[in-house]
Amino acid sequence: MLAKADRYLLKKIARDAIYYGLSNAQPMPIDTHSLPPNVVVDRASFVTLYLAGALRGCIGSLKATRSLAEDVAKNAYAAAFEDPRFEPVTKSIATDLEIHISILSQAVIIDCDSEKDLLRQLHPGNDGLIIEDGSFRATFLPAVWDAIPNPERFVHELKRKAGLSKEYWSDTIQCYRYSTETF
Repeated sequence: MLAKADRYLLKKIARDAIYYGLSNAQPMPIDTHSLPPNVVVDRASFVTLYLAGALRGCIGSLKATRSLAEDVAKNAYAAAFEDPRFEPVTKSIATDLEIHISILSQAVIIDCDSEKDLLRQLHPGNDGLIIEDGSFRATFLPAVWDAIPNPERFVHELKRKAGLSKEYWSDTIQCYRYSTETF
């Protein structure tokens, strides 16, 4: 768990990254040398934007490849300006955006040989889930359980998001779980 001050700093970095993007049309560089240790360790994150309670953008990383501060800044920029589901954020709505940051644990493979086996092992409300098979890949953050509390529907919607049919299963499909710290 991050300290309140670290959470506040990451939210500030996310908001600053959006405003930097509005002014410079590119991601904000981060100088990690002056930041506290907890936000410069390599961690994966998702940044989700809401406007008046409705989803306005969500982009993230599934693997830790850069410092948490850099990951949050890049994902905030991408959620605001590069999420293909939405028009880029404008100055007129930037101040009204609600920013949610989810820091991911390392994903762990779920050893399952069928969808029924996967459903038996899921922890609704707690597990983030990644499914992948070849070039098909998608994830739902644990927060998605709030909107889709039924495990079977959760998995079917995730398959659809990955570009697969809800009935799809194969011997090569891989499933991973992770948890998040969200604020």
